[in-house]
Amino acid sequence: MSPFVAPVPEPDSGLERQAIIDLSAIANNIRHLRELSAPAQFMAVVKADAYGHGAVQVAQTAVAAGAQWLGTAHIAEALALREAGIDAPVLSWLHTPLSDFTAAVANNIDLGCSGWELEHIVGAVRALERPARVHLKIDTGLGRNGCSREHWSALVDAAMGYQREGLIRVVGVFSHLAVADAPERPETDEQLERFREAVAVAEAAGADLEVRHLANTPATLSRPDTHFDLVRVGLGIYGLSPFPDRTSAQLGLVPAMTLATHLALCKNVPAGQGVSYGLNYVTAAPTTLGLVPMGYADGIPRVATGGPVRVNGITYPVVGRIAMDQMVIDLGPHAEVAGAVSDSGSEAGPDVAAGPALGATAVLFGNGHDGGPLVEQWADAAGTINYEVVTRISQRVPRSYTGGVECTGGDQ
Repeated sequence: MSPFVAPVPEPDSGLERQAIIDLSAIANNIRHLRELSAPAQFMAVVKADAYGHGAVQVAQTAVAAGAQWLGTAHIAEALALREAGIDAPVLSWLHTPLSDFTAAVANNIDLGCSGWELEHIVGAVRALERPARVHLKIDTGLGRNGCSREHWSALVDAAMGYQREGLIRVVGVFSHLAVADAPERPETDEQLERFREAVAVAEAAGADLEVRHLANTPATLSRPDTHFDLVRVGLGIYGLSPFPDRTSAQLGLVPAMTLATHLALCKNVPAGQGVSYGLNYVTAAPTTLGLVPMGYADGIPRVATGGPVRVNGITYPVVGRIAMDQMVIDLGPHAEVAGAVSDSGSEAGPDVAAGPALGATAVLFGNGHDGGPLVEQWADAAGTINYEVVTRISQRVPRSYTGGVECTGGDQ
């Protein structure tokens, strides 16, 4: 059965624009993904403000839905969770020399370590006189963060030396996959083998590991041999597919974010009317233009001309360039409405056809219910991926929340 059993949440009429986050969808996505990855433990990755969905709200929902761990890129993100009263295990893994390792250790945040961080962590431990929990990271082929294979044994030996002094405890070994979203590629097998070798080195040196973790969302869904003791799921908990050829519905996931606003203007224009900067779109016939008050300052990609906007059950493509605060849809020659403004500035007569009007709800993307637009269509229009579209929705767009962990979908 399609997971799209609940209508797209209705926008709050008191907000001009908003990102509506369905927490029940997030809870149900986590339950589904936990079933697929059991008996491995489950980490809900809430970095980047939970991919734009709200880190504290998502973290609370994730823990209530059974996630044993939370993941953040930066220590500052993890500290914000602690300040909100969330005491679940949290791992942070991306640091600079200016990262607040002391605050991390003081707040019982597990720390990823690729090499140089080890001395900073130990310095914080000595100042606080309390040990740190460390996950050593091996670069198995992604070429970003993580210890290189040639230096791995030295890092393990140094870490285990500090463990014997009682300064740290090496509780995990982890890595990150490069091409798990393309399951047919052989590099995942190569990374998996290198990861096993790295774990063996750590265990031979005396590490008593709580968690070995490698799988991201696509590997959680497609490669059970990568699950080990813990899976780290980001995109999937927000109901989005990491695969270009498989939809959220096919994976049993429900998108959690609905991006909506209200039409700011409906204007009747003649044939030959240019639209937006550059006048790259010109109307072919008399028509009605609808003004959507969101733009690239709200996080909509400027290049995403053609992206879909749903108004009164009909989806219209954006025409012309997307501006900082607004974009335009062509409602068509039969969409003229009472109250629409003509090109001369006078109101349209009362005998025009019914259709979208000033203030009508405009949905840019949601959960796909009843054929509504999906974030992937905006990603396609912008030549990017769904991850980027949701994470870039700016803080100028208020977040509102519906549902919860006990819900099965939809507005409650």
